[in-house]
Amino acid sequence: MKRAIDLIVAALGIIILFPLFLLLVILVRVKLGSPIFFRQARGGLNGREFNIIKFRSMSDRRDEEGKLLPDGERLTSFGHFLRKTSLDELPELFNILKGEMSLVGPRPLLIEYLDLYTSEQFRRHDVKPGITGWAQINGRNALTWEDRFRLDTWYIDHQSFRLDLKILVMTIISVITRKGISASNHPSMPKFTGQ
Repeated sequence: MKRAIDLIVAALGIIILFPLFLLLVILVRVKLGSPIFFRQARGGLNGREFNIIKFRSMSDRRDEEGKLLPDGERLTSFGHFLRKTSLDELPELFNILKGEMSLVGPRPLLIEYLDLYTSEQFRRHDVKPGITGWAQINGRNALTWEDRFRLDTWYIDHQSFRLDLKILVMTIISVITRKGISASNHPSMPKFTGQ
């Protein structure tokens, strides 16, 4: 049933939001250049690798040696707007159609983190990752890694249609109020280095 709901909502979302998608494609191309979409390897169900798709929010600015500048220096005001409004996440609807993600579940993290998890933390991969999740409505990127993993595994143990519905409603409220978009002194969240 969850997969059916994911497919219906993702398909309808893409159709209804198509004019917004088109506008964002044009704006990202004009303000940040190519590529328009940001793809990155993430850990999915059972730790399987997949490429998450987002709208690009950072420039390709580099130092004199050709190395990319730190994230905070490459995040443009337009990119900050995309993140603040969560519009950069819209292309993940295509990840849902492909069966790689769900509407609700633990957020997919970098593939390099897989070897750093404890067995308890790895349980977050017992379900498909989500566009939003229990941790997202309870602090998002302002959470510590320990709190995020605790909330992710709590969701695994208590998941239900009713809880998913509650998370979706609270996500809308969180996006409107723009709570927990970034950790203090970091454009998103600091790297996870293990326990």
